[in-house]
Amino acid sequence: MGATAEPGTDGEPGLGPDLAGRVALVAGGTRGAGRGIAVQLGAAGATVYVTGRTSGDERSEMDRPETIEETAALVDAAGGRGIPVQVDHLVPDRVSALLARIAGEQGALHILVNDIWGAEIEWNRTVWESSLDNGLHTLRQAVDTHAITSHFALPLLIETPGGLVVEVTDGTDEYNASHYRVSFFYDLAKAAVNRMAFALAHELAPHRATAVALTPGWLRSEAMLQAHGVTEATWRDAIARSPHFAVSESPAYIGRAVAALARDPDMARWNGKSLSSGQLAQVYGFTDADGSRPDAWRYLTEVQNPGRPADVTGYR
Repeated sequence: MGATAEPGTDGEPGLGPDLAGRVALVAGGTRGAGRGIAVQLGAAGATVYVTGRTSGDERSEMDRPETIEETAALVDAAGGRGIPVQVDHLVPDRVSALLARIAGEQGALHILVNDIWGAEIEWNRTVWESSLDNGLHTLRQAVDTHAITSHFALPLLIETPGGLVVEVTDGTDEYNASHYRVSFFYDLAKAAVNRMAFALAHELAPHRATAVALTPGWLRSEAMLQAHGVTEATWRDAIARSPHFAVSESPAYIGRAVAALARDPDMARWNGKSLSSGQLAQVYGFTDADGSRPDAWRYLTEVQNPGRPADVTGYR
């Protein structure tokens, strides 16, 4: 496998800009999965509104350098149109104004990606050991933001049949149902997001719109790369210290999963489902930026969790 490219700089072979004329909102598109999704929607020709709190010199509580303007520029470079808008999705008036702007400028919304997170994770903490303020804030950042955004975005989205809503989460329903995820508050947040997709699917079906929950695998986000002391070009150097990192994936992978869903005239078959990037790669035939197809959740279940030696043969 060769070194992966920056998400969106080398579009998936054989997939043209067939989302031209489509308008997407990637809520929480500053970095990580959100950035990868925004760029790949741009590579498919979409107009993408990229929202987040880090803009210019202003940083969110995550205190990271990535900005919504950088993401929008990557969307442009990939062949789409990126429009950055600074929004705190916990503030209803800000979200309402955002959707009024999209309606006024575009007249439609075809794709909504709820990828808002931006909370500090307390690893392996029980509910009584966790900071209550931090835990409740985690739920607000992960759950309230998604609900607020859907409340204002979906009336515009359902005006055009064929809309797509993607709730970005961590873990499939099947995996999370039998595995404790990180901490009480993190586990609860991700279960809630998965259930949101199920509930939205019920409400959107009469309007010929589709809602899904979608999880990446072991995502090489900017923060993850930094934690491992590598870059996207040198990520394999971390495998010696963390062997299972060999099954990790770039943000382009989940981005291509969303683009594939948006292209699918039969996307309604997935309505209400919990999906993963690796699962959809097998169905739609897209690859990660290096041409591979990592299947992290199957690997986690069959190799990592049982304590078997790291070996991505058949999983990448």
